[in-house]
Amino acid sequence: MILAGDVGGTKTLLGLFEQAQPRPSQRHLFRYSTTDFSSFADQLDAFARDVGGMPRLDAIALGVAGPIVGRVARLTNRDWVVDADKIANQTGAPVTLLNDLEAMAYSVEVLTHDEQIVLQAGNPLPAGNAALVAAGTGLGEAALHRIGGRLVAAPSEAGHADFAARSEQEWALAQMLTRLHGRASVEHVLSGPGLVNLHRFTHDGGGCPAVDGVAPADQPAAITAAGIERRCDRCGEALGLFVSIYGAEAGNLALRYMATGGVYVAGGIAPKLRERMTDGRFLRAFRSKGRLSDLTGGVPVQLVLNERTALLGAAMLASRRAGS
Repeated sequence: MILAGDVGGTKTLLGLFEQAQPRPSQRHLFRYSTTDFSSFADQLDAFARDVGGMPRLDAIALGVAGPIVGRVARLTNRDWVVDADKIANQTGAPVTLLNDLEAMAYSVEVLTHDEQIVLQAGNPLPAGNAALVAAGTGLGEAALHRIGGRLVAAPSEAGHADFAARSEQEWALAQMLTRLHGRASVEHVLSGPGLVNLHRFTHDGGGCPAVDGVAPADQPAAITAAGIERRCDRCGEALGLFVSIYGAEAGNLALRYMATGGVYVAGGIAPKLRERMTDGRFLRAFRSKGRLSDLTGGVPVQLVLNERTALLGAAMLASRRAGS
């Protein structure tokens, strides 16, 4: 039996899996609000109670939303430390920590057809690199290098890189973000809090019935619903900006990593914007790269619908560590 986890700033998913091919078989899954616990160790204790006692584990792999140094991970959007050695002592099993985007990367080659949508078929090169971008509570990006016939993830903190404005409107957005945050990062736009920033921008800082009185944590969902349901034109404008900037950033990844094997768009937000993601504006921004537009026009692009890819990828890695 293996334990896999997706430890995020908003929620944590923990699951028990049995080793199987082509991917591990899920036996138990529990979701925990990160804000309800003071530490990951407390979450792990809750999970043990929920499954009726922790079974003997052959391996543990945890995808963590934050940088990892040695055997310790620190969540970017939560004041938590996840220590692999302490977890190993707590469970008696070998523990691997990996960045959440790195965990997602281990899932892409075992995703089923119904877990993804082709945004651009392109001309995939079997020996080519790939890339992964995922907007959720934060923004994560990873290069997937093709080594020995297998995609190997190189984690990054690229979501905290500078936001690159492409138009006068986006330059005005960058100026607003700089006033608010001291600088404008890509994550300030492409994330749940980024949607709130875009809403503030399209509403000129004014009120909106869609979000007035809504708790901050629930505002991204409220903005998304109001835009999709056409209850607020400016919420719809915020969604349009989000999708276009998302496409531009995904295209940047294709260029940075020469991702001729494909770009995967994952995370919790994109599937909820499926109609907007497939109406053409994402791909127009993805392809619009001047002299290299022919290159990005040939890169396959997949919209990943499975919102548990980090958990699946962590289970894939744990299975490898256990010798499956």
